[in-house]
Amino acid sequence: MALQAQDLVTMSFTKGLDPQYLELLAKYGHEVNFEPGTYILKEGEPADQFYLIQQGRVALGTFISGRGFTTIQTIGDDDVLGWSWLIPPHRWRFSALVILPTQVICFDGQRLREACEADHSFGYAIHQRVALILGKRLEETRKRLEL
Repeated sequence: MALQAQDLVTMSFTKGLDPQYLELLAKYGHEVNFEPGTYILKEGEPADQFYLIQQGRVALGTFISGRGFTTIQTIGDDDVLGWSWLIPPHRWRFSALVILPTQVICFDGQRLREACEADHSFGYAIHQRVALILGKRLEETRKRLEL
């Protein structure tokens, strides 16, 4: 079954987004399920997608020599996974490891970048939302460092 705009309206990332932009997002998205122990993305690899987590739990982290995968943050239901698809050089800056069974909506980042370039109002709306996510993640990381 194809993804529909109404499948996106309850997600925090898309809340308040113009209906025509919801239609555009739906056009480039599909649902995917991941099992625990699966890497959704790996640091350094090409970043051509982004994900809205419908349900589940994912560890964001990095590989540290001698320690292996090290969790920086854990995200879950209604969170966004991946912003590197939007920012050159379009390579993942972190890895994402599935902790609990996870259902996501996966978007074609390359096609969305093209859509952002073709329609600057759409691009601005998407960039604003990604900037909010980056700010939130930086704030959460800062709080962890204070502990």
